[in-house]
Amino acid sequence: MLPILYRDDRLIAIHKPSGLLVHRTALDRNETRFAVQLLRDQIGQRVYPVHRLDKGTSGVLLFALDKDMCREMSWQFERQQVDKRYIAVVRGHSDDAGRIDYPLSRRPDDLEWIGETVDTTPQAAVTDYRTLARIELPIAVDRYPSSRYSLLELTPHTGRRHQLRRHLKHIAHPIIGDATHGKGRHNRMFTEHFGSQRLLLACVAMQLSHPDSGQPLLLQAPPADDFMQVMEQLGWRAALEDALRGHAESGTIRS
Repeated sequence: MLPILYRDDRLIAIHKPSGLLVHRTALDRNETRFAVQLLRDQIGQRVYPVHRLDKGTSGVLLFALDKDMCREMSWQFERQQVDKRYIAVVRGHSDDAGRIDYPLSRRPDDLEWIGETVDTTPQAAVTDYRTLARIELPIAVDRYPSSRYSLLELTPHTGRRHQLRRHLKHIAHPIIGDATHGKGRHNRMFTEHFGSQRLLLACVAMQLSHPDSGQPLLLQAPPADDFMQVMEQLGWRAALEDALRGHAESGTIRS
């Protein structure tokens, strides 16, 4: 059963676990479980995803319950009117805060792989980050006797495909568990020492205007147990909970 974070007559939000695809994709032909189908069977009606999360990313995933609402919500996402907040564990000690303003080439959607010519001209992409915690572990991973990591809160202002993973690689702080854009040695160390089998990236909060009422709607998903187990081992639970508590108490995720 997928955990339901919010539901009304036209919208439903779930906490998507890491390792679950949102929908069927030609890029992962062997996968047989999808959030769209699981949620449809769970609630007994069709659902329409209005945005996407990567397979490895957990957290807030929003669906519409009819096509008109899907168009309305997709419009908000396309116009960057939905505020999203993520957390990630990255390699290295990051700056206290910063902005990554780095255009990203367009990544084709599934249907565009089938014989279509896709314009891959780089598109504007902006991500803000702030560092919640840092640690230096007495574990040799590369050529140094110790290894450094940071816990980041991420705010994407655009919605390019794999934006956060690509942006963090660009500033040399790749996300732990990212097999495509990360570093295999560090990923393996987190598996061996902390039992982490996932991408350490989660969407913990999302704020939007409900198209029917116009009222702000704040959706929150505390990190999943497999993410929190890593936080416990690194001593970062308090720092993370403080950040999440700030969202809840203010009723907003705007900075």
